[in-house]
Amino acid sequence: LSRQRVVKKNSGALRVTFDPYWLLFSPLTLQVLICRNYKGDVDMAEIDHFLPLLMTQEEEGLTCPIMSHGNVHFLWIKHTNLYLVATTNKNSNASLVYAFLYKVVEVFTEYFTELEEESIQDNFVVVYELLDELMDFGFPQTTDSKILQEYITQEGTKLEVAKTKVPTTVTNAVSWRSEGIKYKKNEVFIDVIESINLLVNANGSVMSSDIVGTVKLKTMLSGMPELRLGLNDRALFALTGRDKGKTVTMEDVKFHQCVRLSRFESDRTISFIPPDGESELMSYRINTHVKPLIWIESVIEKFSHSRVEIMVKAKGQFKKQSVANNVEVRVPVPSDADSPKFKTSTGHAKYVPEKNLAVWTIKSFPGGKEFLMRASFGLPSVENDEMEGKPPITVNFEIPYFTVSGIQVRYMKIIEKSGYQALPWVRYITQSGDYQLRSNF
Repeated sequence: LSRQRVVKKNSGALRVTFDPYWLLFSPLTLQVLICRNYKGDVDMAEIDHFLPLLMTQEEEGLTCPIMSHGNVHFLWIKHTNLYLVATTNKNSNASLVYAFLYKVVEVFTEYFTELEEESIQDNFVVVYELLDELMDFGFPQTTDSKILQEYITQEGTKLEVAKTKVPTTVTNAVSWRSEGIKYKKNEVFIDVIESINLLVNANGSVMSSDIVGTVKLKTMLSGMPELRLGLNDRALFALTGRDKGKTVTMEDVKFHQCVRLSRFESDRTISFIPPDGESELMSYRINTHVKPLIWIESVIEKFSHSRVEIMVKAKGQFKKQSVANNVEVRVPVPSDADSPKFKTSTGHAKYVPEKNLAVWTIKSFPGGKEFLMRASFGLPSVENDEMEGKPPITVNFEIPYFTVSGIQVRYMKIIEKSGYQALPWVRYITQSGDYQLRSNF
């Protein structure tokens, strides 16, 4: 349970400060697990009001993320069996408070794998060290787990003096990257990954679809380089007046903290000093009509009370030069089915009785191709099938070297004061997200 405090303006920028103590609290044992008093502005007895307020709201069926007692406000989240709570008696910026709470969960999970009561009790020394580094007199300080791991070890003991020196990132504007990083070979790997969410009704009409994309980096660059990334984002071309013929519109764009937002807002250039190693540079959503990349047609035949036969046809509706890998078509079957028999034009099929599924796996599925699977099951009673729910057919797949939206990396410039040459590598992947096709089963 964390005690947080106020959001105030300081030199034109929003800063989050915290009320005097942090608490990790278990609702199972009604026990405060961790306590850290930072400033002393709020009476610690205020936490005694949190659980009664929460239980009252749960009884009324109205659970709010913000609760108040007098002039003290509780902003809280629940993770596994723990509550993390922030208190404030000012008109704080709630979004910043919650952002910090979730960042704390992320850091603790990086250290302990699972953030729960047992892991806190087993690692309380490390928890206290992390709390002291995450905040300084109520101000968020170092919240990047990679930087914290440089001088707070998993065992809670400090490394040698040379390594425990607080990195300049703590007071540096570039808090996500250490100085003095060196590589023999300077490279940066860019992955543009898009997941398709699709729902098709039993009549074959697309009911909903969207694309969720991420741009991930694996940076192996020496020094403190500046990177400039250009995408064929429609907003960029609208601003510069260039042709929009091969562009797409991104929505809900979210950047890593390293991106200079002022530069992006002025000319749509994604300019940044990257974190070392792996990171997610940006995420986005494209709300558009998506043509199903793998189309499924299904037919079911019932024979008296003895058996049921299912025919499934899969067609690749993407470019012929592309190939979908590890395609998995999951077809629901009646719960009382038995004696499965399969025949496929490619790949292999199996029956998964614990999930009431027939799973058809195709290792390599070229675009424009069409494949067929036939399945036969013994069925003691087909009448029961009418009483059951009708779950959809789901499809899993991955198509490399392809993005369904057409998003492309136009350029990647790497600038470092030493002037070394670096190699950028780009990879495109389209994969299934929540990809469902309803059937008439």
